[in-house]
Amino acid sequence: MIEIPLDRLSPELLSGIIEEFIQREGTDYGVNEVSLDDKIQQVKKQIQQGDVVITFDQQTETCNLLTRVNFQRYQTQEQQQQQ
Repeated sequence: MIEIPLDRLSPELLSGIIEEFIQREGTDYGVNEVSLDDKIQQVKKQIQQGDVVITFDQQTETCNLLTRVNFQRYQTQEQQQQQ
């Protein structure tokens, strides 16, 4: 799994990846309804701040969003398995 730098994606592609992720994962915002556009903006902000990374899995040929902590954990596990 590799990280895709934000600057390598067009705004349209980034929005599409985020929208697909939101719809696939589902979200719980409690009592208040949040529009899809607002959810996309919230996730974009997390990506821009570096809290969330865009990843690509070569085996499944899919994109996903992971927290930076989870991605680093995955990388550590991969390195340990290779040793």
